[in-house]
Amino acid sequence: MSGHRLLRSTSVISAMTFLSRVSGLVRDQVYAHVFGAGGAMDAFFVAFRVPNFMRRLSAEGSFSMAFVPVLAQYREKHTHAEVKQLVDRVAGTLSAALLAITALFLVLAPQIARVLAPKFDAGQQALLAQLLQVTFPYALFISLASLAGGILNSYRRFAIPALSPVLLNLAMIAAALWLAPLMGGSVVALGWGVFAAGILQLAFHVPSLVGLGLLPRPRWGAAHEGVRRIMKLMVPTLFGASVVQFNLLLNTWVAAILVSGSVSWLYYSDRLLEFPLGMFGVAIGTVILPHLSSRHAATDPEGFSRGLDWGLRLCVLIGVPAALGLILCAGPLVATLFQYGRFGADDARMSAWSLMAQSTAVPAFLLVKVLAPAFYSRQDTRTPVRAAVVSVLVNAAATALLFAGLVFATDAGRAALDANAGSPLRALASIEGAHALLALAIAIAGWVNALQLAWLLRRAGVYQRQPGWGRLLRQVAVAALGLVVLVLALRGVWPDWSGWSWWARGWRLSLLVGGGAAVYVGLLLLQGLRPRDLRG
Repeated sequence: MSGHRLLRSTSVISAMTFLSRVSGLVRDQVYAHVFGAGGAMDAFFVAFRVPNFMRRLSAEGSFSMAFVPVLAQYREKHTHAEVKQLVDRVAGTLSAALLAITALFLVLAPQIARVLAPKFDAGQQALLAQLLQVTFPYALFISLASLAGGILNSYRRFAIPALSPVLLNLAMIAAALWLAPLMGGSVVALGWGVFAAGILQLAFHVPSLVGLGLLPRPRWGAAHEGVRRIMKLMVPTLFGASVVQFNLLLNTWVAAILVSGSVSWLYYSDRLLEFPLGMFGVAIGTVILPHLSSRHAATDPEGFSRGLDWGLRLCVLIGVPAALGLILCAGPLVATLFQYGRFGADDARMSAWSLMAQSTAVPAFLLVKVLAPAFYSRQDTRTPVRAAVVSVLVNAAATALLFAGLVFATDAGRAALDANAGSPLRALASIEGAHALLALAIAIAGWVNALQLAWLLRRAGVYQRQPGWGRLLRQVAVAALGLVVLVLALRGVWPDWSGWSWWARGWRLSLLVGGGAAVYVGLLLLQGLRPRDLRG
């Protein structure tokens, strides 16, 4: 694709993802209003992490990164019939593996619940086991839907996969508002919403696959040359994705031993963080992978380097203001979107703390969405895995060091230590705000991952920086300074948001976000940046 088509495709995905994120925010507002942030919601969030873990391991994570480059190679060098055969064999092999894992998981759900959240009381663990049994089949449905999305993305059909998550959000809203009252207000209703959403998302892709003549007829294909190639590429990425996802589950486990509500606070802050990452990071990464894969398959190193440079510039342009906006507006954002019903002012304050901590790495998270596909598109699956393992180790070390500092080097920590008979773990579980340090450790690991990947790409010689970076960084710095000045001035006028109605919060938040964005874009334009400069 040309730079113009890259930008247009990214805009399409961003628009579809915007609808997804808006509906996701409405969904989370419904969660907060109906269920609040307590033990039951902690159990649901832990349960939902597990099928998400499997989804990212299978079609959306390591599998997708191995499948899309091989599919691009087949499109370049084989007939449509051979491409269809590859899709059939891949779908059949993936389905068989996921069915076996799902059956095993349903049987072992009570044991898995005890491993995932050993500090939950008996009632929470029983609820978690029930939720796991209801939600885990979602992993099967969404993995196949993500496989279908990978096919469509390879054929530049980006809208349907990007719009698909809206169905999940609508199903969850319906479950919270209509099914939950019928079930006595139980969060198990959300589990059934997840189950239904998986079926809807899979079915949503079918018409487009039929139009391409690539609707899979699943066949076992372990002996197929293309499937073997994908499996070979998957081995290191599966390990890397397993490490990363295990790290996310470990973070959830750590949060579960902290003050009650910590899992929920981290969830709500993470949802706000996902807004820019989903709208822009996923959009750029989705477009860049098939583009770089096709440039590599066509032996076009200059086009590969230009496409990568385009993605990196876009990440900087978007990541810097997104990070500053989330940090400066964390309190107003959480208060306006979630502080209603059973989600109180303390919940909003705790969520804002973790949002500010993790938002410091928004540019890094965006850069990884471009840098990692640069390796996968060249069918180099080992290098990003090694970088991911290092970042996971950094996350674990940073978490341990930050928590140790909190317990042993602060007055609150030493008081908690004395009150809990010298037990650091018990002391940590009683300190308010410890979850924000967990978010900060994730941010540190994100920067380590991005910097590693950038350095390794330069060392490999596949990326040559294009002219104009110095000018771009100067333009971004000046525009970002203007954004900060305006937002801080408005925050000074409106320091406390907890006592206002939704409408009073809403128009002030719109002025904060809209004013900051307008100043940022306006200063970029005044410095000479034009939309055509973003076409690559």
